[in-house]
Amino acid sequence: MYVMIVSSSSPITTFRDLVAQAKAKPGQLSYGSTGIGGGNHLAGELLALMTDTKLTHVPYKGTAAALADLLGGQLSFMFDTIITTSAQARAGRVRAFAVSSMKRASTLPDIPTLNELGLKGFEITQWQGFFAPAGTDRAIINRLHQEIVRALKQPDVIERLATQGGNDIIRRHAGGIRQGHSIRLAMYAKLIKDAGIKAE
Repeated sequence: MYVMIVSSSSPITTFRDLVAQAKAKPGQLSYGSTGIGGGNHLAGELLALMTDTKLTHVPYKGTAAALADLLGGQLSFMFDTIITTSAQARAGRVRAFAVSSMKRASTLPDIPTLNELGLKGFEITQWQGFFAPAGTDRAIINRLHQEIVRALKQPDVIERLATQGGNDIIRRHAGGIRQGHSIRLAMYAKLIKDAGIKAE
């Protein structure tokens, strides 16, 4: 998932304020991303579509450069990863408005979701899974699943994934992963089409 942030020195102090300014000044609010078609770019495009606003996307080659410009006042806001945002928020450099998932982040429990803030169904998330080659024997898949689930229940693994990656653990078997992957692909394809995003 991503966290919607502004610089702590920004005059924009709430999510509602950001949307109001975007409506009042079409195209004047800018947001940075790690590149065209990346998750934080898609989050910005979905935000624009769901709030009926025009936002200016500024692609960067990485989070660090975008964050530097956000802190320097060159960007209005951005969607950043939880792990980066947590550190910046603790240091008082950014204000976090919302997370882009349907559930609050365990590491940022006080930050609402955009769904909670009125953008019903808003969800742009990052996720990782374990995959095996097509045709792998079902017994092997089942054994791998058992061992991975066992590992993901270990307290040190849970803590490390949370503190070093900002990740919440969701356990699903192969069928659930396939279904979720298909749903997300269809959702992103529609978003890309609706936002008019072109490959570059």
